[in-house]
Amino acid sequence: MDVKGSVALVTGANRGIGRAFTRALLDHGAAKVYAAVRDPDSVTDTDVTPLRLDVTDHEQVAAAAEAAGDVTIVINNAGVGGWETKLLEGSFDGAHEAMEVNLFGTWAVARAFAPVLARNGGGALVNMLSVASWVGRPGWPGYAASKAAQWSLTSALREALRDQGTQVVGVHAGFVETDLASWVDAPKITPEDVAEQTVRALIEDRVEVLTDEGTREVKANLCRPLDAEAL
Repeated sequence: MDVKGSVALVTGANRGIGRAFTRALLDHGAAKVYAAVRDPDSVTDTDVTPLRLDVTDHEQVAAAAEAAGDVTIVINNAGVGGWETKLLEGSFDGAHEAMEVNLFGTWAVARAFAPVLARNGGGALVNMLSVASWVGRPGWPGYAASKAAQWSLTSALREALRDQGTQVVGVHAGFVETDLASWVDAPKITPEDVAEQTVRALIEDRVEVLTDEGTREVKANLCRPLDAEAL
């Protein structure tokens, strides 16, 4: 896909990976970038177009698709952790929120913008996923489950939107230097690295981005039997 001259929309674009996406798109020549966020006043960059969007509010999603009818790239980046949900005890509230934002929010935006992308020649739909799409962890079961479901959704969207010429890209990353992973003491990659790799994938017509070595190792091991370590 030709990013130069494109019109893009990025959800959760006021900080972290979302803001890095907006900067990378502009650096590669995008003509216009909508920064879709819950609070437009939180967008400080003057060279993007703020747009009110809570991905869990279906009326706002529909309004955003109407207002941004010129987009050719949609990046579903908005997400939450839901870390407070424990595996075997306590409330499911965090997990419910993770599903509402990470899965159903992505789904709602994809539904609303698929016809827009079709009218504008196909374009691209990018979903920000995670290595947690493939690795269950007792410490954050709600987040991992939401990302596994989001990966499945991404695969379904790729198949469904192929005939309209939409490039559907899944971006997987381990820990990234953002507020979402601020509690983790582990090696991290930068949001700028994630964004640059993703834009390169768009330009090269690739549909999957594995941003770091740990993520690549996990993906490569998916075909191993579950009891392989015992062999």
